[in-house]
Amino acid sequence: MKTRRFRAPSGATIEFTELGFGTAPLGNLYRALSEAEAQATLQAAWDAGLRYIDTAPLYGLGLSETRINHFLRGKPRDSYVLSTKVGRLLEACPPERRTGIGKFFDTPSRREVYDYSHDGILRSVEASLERLGIDRIDILFVHDIDVFNHKSVAARDAKVAELMKSGYGALVKLRDQGIIKAFGAGVNEWEVCEILARRGDFDLFLLAGRYTLLEQESLNSFLPLCVERGIGIVIGGAYNSGILASGAKPGAFYNYDPAPQHILERVAGIEQICKRHGVQLVEAALRFPLVHPAVVSVIPGASRPEEVTLNMRILAAEIPSALWAELKAAGFIRAEAPVPAGA
Repeated sequence: MKTRRFRAPSGATIEFTELGFGTAPLGNLYRALSEAEAQATLQAAWDAGLRYIDTAPLYGLGLSETRINHFLRGKPRDSYVLSTKVGRLLEACPPERRTGIGKFFDTPSRREVYDYSHDGILRSVEASLERLGIDRIDILFVHDIDVFNHKSVAARDAKVAELMKSGYGALVKLRDQGIIKAFGAGVNEWEVCEILARRGDFDLFLLAGRYTLLEQESLNSFLPLCVERGIGIVIGGAYNSGILASGAKPGAFYNYDPAPQHILERVAGIEQICKRHGVQLVEAALRFPLVHPAVVSVIPGASRPEEVTLNMRILAAEIPSALWAELKAAGFIRAEAPVPAGA
């Protein structure tokens, strides 16, 4: 597995595997996994050489972190890179009031409470360290401080103000103390990443679904800013919630909802070009974001060992340079977007 050595603006050096492992499925996202299934999937990722693992308290309301604890126990701490998230505290509650009903299954009875304050972030980190069974975390991402989760620009801006006035100091303190190496935000919107990057000393961002074969608006200003300042990008949602894996078929999902017609038509156009070059849509989708100079890793999830194997096969696919050239000529990839050498 290829690695990418990243030197954060704050000075820390972190070595990412090009393909990381997103662990939302280990929190019983969309279906309940047995402990044996979860551990077998983690083992498959480890055997494939994946050494960057991303998790969050939200994923299974603590379940993903505790399953990672089981797997990593006894492994040298410097043999892997681990990120988790802050911004939500988990509170015990009656089962009928738990967060994620219909989305996460067979989880602890907990409800989320958004908290981007100094004390909230410290409490969240302390709880994650206990669930993970470790004494330091490589990267902390402030989770979901975006319009998608807070429902309006005004509400998002209030949360950003709370973070910068209060929680930001806790992040800097944790980094200075060596409890974390780096911090950033993990969100579905590039705009708030740019706001944060311009207001504070952020090292990395986990950007889900906003720099993909389907969407490249983050090239307008955010990604150039990252290159200028040496900020790293972890890519989540490389398949835009599924449509770049499934193709433009009825019922395909985009941005967590059934894809609208204009998205279906755009994906169908991309898929048609891929077919002409003997490339699967999913292969082009996984490879494309890795070429950008700010990107340090792409983190597709998996809930079965076979899915890890599939991700490895997808990443290894041979893609002719003519494909990228035609996608650019057709306007599906922006002219300024980096593509693999030779296009």
